[in-house]
Amino acid sequence: MLTARQGPLPLRALPALLALLTLCLALPAGAPAHAADRAAARNPVVFVHGYNADPGVWGALRGDLRAAGYADAELFSFGYDTHLSVNEVLAGRLGAYVDQVRRETGAAKVDVVAHSFGSLVSRWYVKFGGGGATVDRWVSLAGPNRGTSTAWACALWDQACRDMTPGSYVMRNLNGGDETPGAVKYATFWSNCDEIVNPDDSVPLTGAANTPVGCLKHNDLLGDDTTSAAVRAFLAS
Repeated sequence: MLTARQGPLPLRALPALLALLTLCLALPAGAPAHAADRAAARNPVVFVHGYNADPGVWGALRGDLRAAGYADAELFSFGYDTHLSVNEVLAGRLGAYVDQVRRETGAAKVDVVAHSFGSLVSRWYVKFGGGGATVDRWVSLAGPNRGTSTAWACALWDQACRDMTPGSYVMRNLNGGDETPGAVKYATFWSNCDEIVNPDDSVPLTGAANTPVGCLKHNDLLGDDTTSAAVRAFLAS
């Protein structure tokens, strides 16, 4: 320990002292840098709502993702006319929207979270519209991935309903061959009390992480805390 009689610090000791001071000043900045790295590595999320719905259905899940660290600038909701054709119109529009998100964020890929009919729109984009190269993770909440008999009720006058019927052109092509093609990571969440998707097991896909959520109504998957936590875990995997 220096005393008054020992005099000033020798000049030869200054470089070591300056190096130690520089290291100490750099340490507090380490944590924010790591957080920035994690945020930079995270994909933006594109939400795709279901039939007769709009982007407002994503309020709960968007809030949960914000609480988990996502910024509003990383969360995007694709809004569209749900009465149009999956393959002829909507998948292409979704592809254009994803390209716009990628330009705005600088991200190479996005994660897609779809509900109900939105699962078919986004699956067609992934399988046939170039989305295999731009989608990293794909999530289907209560998607009628093999069709639903309830769609017959509106199939006479509505193209989207016809696309959702079992055995339709869209169903035959989406489920022909590999149901989960490419390097995309797939996950589905389904309920055994779904009043819209019939049969209930229309949702799971071969090659996906298929998670039963218990007895929930079709739209309840959008606000269920357990389902939300599982979706967040999958996006972080």
